[in-house]
Amino acid sequence: QVQLVESGGGSVQAGGSLRLSCAASGYTYTYSNMAWFRQAPGKEREGVAWIATSTSTTYYADSVKGRFTISLDNAKNTLYLQMNTLKPEDTGMYYCAAGPAGRGFVFKESRFNSWGQGTQVTVSS
Repeated sequence: QVQLVESGGGSVQAGGSLRLSCAASGYTYTYSNMAWFRQAPGKEREGVAWIATSTSTTYYADSVKGRFTISLDNAKNTLYLQMNTLKPEDTGMYYCAAGPAGRGFVFKESRFNSWGQGTQVTVSS
């Protein structure tokens, strides 16, 4: 199992930026994909950004494309999410996830078997 700890959340005004971090420890060699998910109050959790750990191939939800950037520092076992031009609708709890190779859409939650505790992002208008 991989342990994941997120940090970097906070409160910002619309148009601002935040950088989330996710420190991984444990059997990190067992996972081949990582992602950021978010959950707004009263809504289902949704995938935001995904990365393949060996190739650094990325995928983004349409709602964040061009504004968010996912990256991975393998030497530090740390996943990042750079969030720019934040909007109030980006508000939510952000979760880091990791897992072995899987089939189907990159944001299919069955691809991930390790989840962090979440970090809150609040964007005010």
